[in-house]
Amino acid sequence: MGLFSWMSRSKHTSSPQGGGRDAKAETIAHLKDFVASHTGCEAFIEPPTRVTQTTMVIVADTGEWTRRRVPDEAAARKLAQQLSLPAFDVNLSGYPSRMREWNEKQRKSHG
Repeated sequence: MGLFSWMSRSKHTSSPQGGGRDAKAETIAHLKDFVASHTGCEAFIEPPTRVTQTTMVIVADTGEWTRRRVPDEAAARKLAQQLSLPAFDVNLSGYPSRMREWNEKQRKSHG
């Protein structure tokens, strides 16, 4: 099984035919682009819940962030390593304050 082989079984893929490989490629490309265009990035792994799969949030030093679904914690850690990012379990570390500050600024500027 590949890093994102679960995507081909998911009902939430980017194409109606399943498109597991396309979803994997789009996720990896998005995260690589985010890391390449932002400095000081760190990965925060969010465990699955009853309603969501495991996700990975990448937070830049500005607090700007992006979130994508991943198959599981091991895949998230592997991907973070491939992107040369430190990875944290969000249940142990929490989210960085810069992320909350960025979110607040966005709310104020769009509200």
